[in-house]
Amino acid sequence: MPLEISSMFAVPMAQDSLPEAERLNPELRSLLLAREAEGQRYANPNPSLQQQAGVFESDFNLFSWPEPCIQQLRQFCWAALGRTVQDLNGYSPAEMQRLQIYSHTWFHVTRHGGFTIMHNHPMASWSGVYCVDPGETPADRPESGVLRFPSPHHYSNYFTDAGNMRQRAPYHHGTWSIRFKAGQLVLFPSWLQHEVLPFYGQDERITVAFNCWFGMRDA
Repeated sequence: MPLEISSMFAVPMAQDSLPEAERLNPELRSLLLAREAEGQRYANPNPSLQQQAGVFESDFNLFSWPEPCIQQLRQFCWAALGRTVQDLNGYSPAEMQRLQIYSHTWFHVTRHGGFTIMHNHPMASWSGVYCVDPGETPADRPESGVLRFPSPHHYSNYFTDAGNMRQRAPYHHGTWSIRFKAGQLVLFPSWLQHEVLPFYGQDERITVAFNCWFGMRDA
């Protein structure tokens, strides 16, 4: 039998891009900034994380808004998530028709110095982040506003030497970082720890986020 290397305990992550982003994102940006400007009316009244200066978090009902740009984004996100869930679970088309999705959905507006501490999302199976506007990235701050995931294999770097210090992805130690582009959607398991590094742009970093959990209707 030849030598075979396999991936044990792999973490699934999916990415997609909204085809109509150039048209839709300006509408989303204008709407979300206008709602942010109304202050507490649309703010999250009970944030689970300590809110940092420079970060606005909305209430968790974003995808219930009737505006066409919100509903188009909702359709795109749920379609991408549905394909991901179907592929990973091996669901048939008939089973997908029975799948029920429940969610919390919200938006963040982050300004200079704003960040989000390390966290995950209990009581959900899938989370996602869609980028409306990544904001500017100063030349001397390439890590500005990066979405960062630490390796969940907490014991993997307890001992490093020449035998494991340069392992290729997906076996490497350390972190996985995503520098968003406008229109990019990232989906990941809700248990996975993540953070947003401080944003150093002089404009706004605007994202839409969601947590989802599922049920299956009786046949």
